[in-house]
Amino acid sequence: MKVEITSRETIKPSSTTSNHLQTFKLCLLDQLAPPLYVPLVLFYSAADFNGNDDVDHTTISDRLKKSLSETLTRFYPLCGTMKENASVECNDEGVLYVEARPNILLSDVLKNPEISVLQQFLPFDPYNERGNKEAVITAIQVNVFDCGGIGIAVCMLHKIADGATVASFINAWAATASGADETIKPRLDSASLFPPGDINVVMPTGVISKEKVVTRRFEFNGTNLALLKAKAALNNNPTRVEAVTALLWKSAIAAAKATSGKERTPSSILTHVVNLRGRMVPPLPDHSLGNLWQSAVAPSMEEKEMELHDLASLLRKSIRKVNGEYVKELQGDDGLAKACEPLKEVRQLASRGEVELYRFSSWTRFPFYETDFGWGKPIWVCTTSVPFKNCVILMGTRCGDGVEAWVSLAEHEMAEFEGNHELLQFVSSSPSF
Repeated sequence: MKVEITSRETIKPSSTTSNHLQTFKLCLLDQLAPPLYVPLVLFYSAADFNGNDDVDHTTISDRLKKSLSETLTRFYPLCGTMKENASVECNDEGVLYVEARPNILLSDVLKNPEISVLQQFLPFDPYNERGNKEAVITAIQVNVFDCGGIGIAVCMLHKIADGATVASFINAWAATASGADETIKPRLDSASLFPPGDINVVMPTGVISKEKVVTRRFEFNGTNLALLKAKAALNNNPTRVEAVTALLWKSAIAAAKATSGKERTPSSILTHVVNLRGRMVPPLPDHSLGNLWQSAVAPSMEEKEMELHDLASLLRKSIRKVNGEYVKELQGDDGLAKACEPLKEVRQLASRGEVELYRFSSWTRFPFYETDFGWGKPIWVCTTSVPFKNCVILMGTRCGDGVEAWVSLAEHEMAEFEGNHELLQFVSSSPSF
């Protein structure tokens, strides 16, 4: 497949940002975030355009660019310039906007999604710092397929945005494009909630392994999830995310053991990103901009095979520690020390010997499938491969009750992982789209 770039430009906000808003301070949690990008692609079927008399393909580009410009006046930090690890200069530099023509049908992409193909729909490699294209904060690529379908890709700098921020921005852009009466206005006070510090460290996302890392996608439909949740339950009823995480964790441990050539089950540590917005008192709205998350740490240090419900319980226990009291400590004078606790705990546990570390992040609750630019909701929303070993991103599905897991493992471990009998009992045989 070839993707031809047809245009490349900068979209600036339709109104100039006021002088008193020229400096947007990063919050403490932004300062600790990795200098990479959050990638997302939303695919819209050609059938949505063909059946919509209000959509003229010749005007779609103009509509997207005009509405993007208007949206940036509200999300003005997303089109500024990053200044060290402290602030964004809100100078209305704009966002990178690329238009492209892939010589492939969208139906062929959806029939058998290949990671290498999906990456070409992005404006650049989101995980390569040297490929950050002059460190723009936001970059967009609109892919128009031969069949008339569209793929809208967004890469947003993680130093200022998490998955919830990306969802808020995309839905605000879509609402403006569709002429919605109510438009989202972001909350921009994260620096007052989590005061920044004089720091020059970031939390490591992961180390690019010398081993070849591959990413595979596994889908769990609603029916299979109900069965999985029942199996993972003992004293508690796990959520779909807890149940899927426990199953993937158990399968990954089994793969690591099988490829190690050793009899013992390896010790492991799982970290899971926890959204702080709903755990604050009072809760923050979903459209609060910034890296408002922390990692829960769940260790499994016993060198024996753990049952599914045991792993689910370990995960739930760790996530519940990230509560309102925890957030208050993050906001206090010792906020930096509190924010670094997960990293410190992981390092202490890992120092005991050979330990497998797995990193999970769930995007299942973000309303990506509600993103309607005026021609219907996306048929599929995806991310792309992560070049870090033992990383998992959980996505929602179009039907709303499923989970899609993007799993990145060392290539030799993935071969074992994909054949895990317990995993295969719950993975859907065909995609939801």
